[in-house]
Amino acid sequence: MNIHEYQAKSILKKYGCRIQEGTVAESADKALTAAKELKAETGTEWFVIKAQIHAGGRGKGKINETGSNGVVLAKSLDEVPDKAKGILGGTLVTHQTGPEGKKVHKVLVAQDVYYPGESEPKEYYLSVLLDRAKGCNVIMASTEGGMDIEDVAEATPEKIFKEWVDPSTGLLPFQARKIAFALGLEGNAFKEMVKFVSALYRAYEETDASMFEINPVLKTSDNKILAVDAKVNLDDNALYRHKDIAEFRDISEEDPLEVEANAAGLNYVKLDGNVGCMVNGAGLAMATMDIIKLSGGEPANFLDVGGGANAETVEAGFRIILQDPNVKAILINIFGGIVRCDRVANGVVEAYKKIGDISVPIIVRLQGTNAEEGAKIIEESGLKVASAILLKDAAAKVKEVLA
Repeated sequence: MNIHEYQAKSILKKYGCRIQEGTVAESADKALTAAKELKAETGTEWFVIKAQIHAGGRGKGKINETGSNGVVLAKSLDEVPDKAKGILGGTLVTHQTGPEGKKVHKVLVAQDVYYPGESEPKEYYLSVLLDRAKGCNVIMASTEGGMDIEDVAEATPEKIFKEWVDPSTGLLPFQARKIAFALGLEGNAFKEMVKFVSALYRAYEETDASMFEINPVLKTSDNKILAVDAKVNLDDNALYRHKDIAEFRDISEEDPLEVEANAAGLNYVKLDGNVGCMVNGAGLAMATMDIIKLSGGEPANFLDVGGGANAETVEAGFRIILQDPNVKAILINIFGGIVRCDRVANGVVEAYKKIGDISVPIIVRLQGTNAEEGAKIIEESGLKVASAILLKDAAAKVKEVLA
């Protein structure tokens, strides 16, 4: 589950990381109120107005309706309402949203942390994620914060420092110090970075996150270390342990079809192809998508109905797939291990009749327990549904209907 910047920062603050303080607002008036309160609390004279969407690159992105950037600076309280209006309600397009962009429902009004002082502010990059190849978490750090870290990794990989954490010991104090040394810090900034890294790693582990990315981490002009931005992804399967964090979910930021599928107990991911697929089992779903590509098509989705496929789940799957206008055919691929194929076939027929006229061709491949009985039910239903038992036969029929 992705969360907003202001939510991610609240987690960091809870674990002891210093953050750029701010308040979320859903209107220009509330943005002004937030700015006034922020000035009273922190003394800041300038205010950073940030669009809150689940995507990076907001500072470089543009609001279609107003031409504003997704992150703007207000140099006085008087400027705050107009700056917020230029973002709120608009569609923000960044390199991560795609050309369709995302509508902005709220902004974060944050303090200015780039104030003058004894030294120049300096931006760094920090992230914690799982290194699957090594089977342990890794902390990545770079002196090149505030930039696209992908570009840094490609052009100057030597500027990215990695510290792997043994899961049996957790992050050790000397490792946090190694990271601070690698970033070239000294004095109070060094001590602050050590504390920041330790708190960040604790937040990552204790929230069951799959990624914490802080870009930039800022060394202020008076040598404080704080998070100016934060991007966090949490493991959906562990949210039952974190009821407070589960409440951070923002359905408006998610694909409506994926939300509908989740409510129906289906695992669904929308793709850009032309062949919808409905499968029981993630491994079989991946194989099915490969077969679709080998047949000359492109998978329009990943849809796993699970081991208990029945008329209700099949109907829900049909309705979700058919909402995608790009779908030109549907391939249902079921392996009857836990569930009997004849039961699935009856579910397909029942769901087809409930939905009514389905204009796209449907191929049903059933294999396993009672596969022949299931194929017979499909063939005798009188519906425009083709059946197959072998996967190669299903692939051939997909190719035929796409020709």
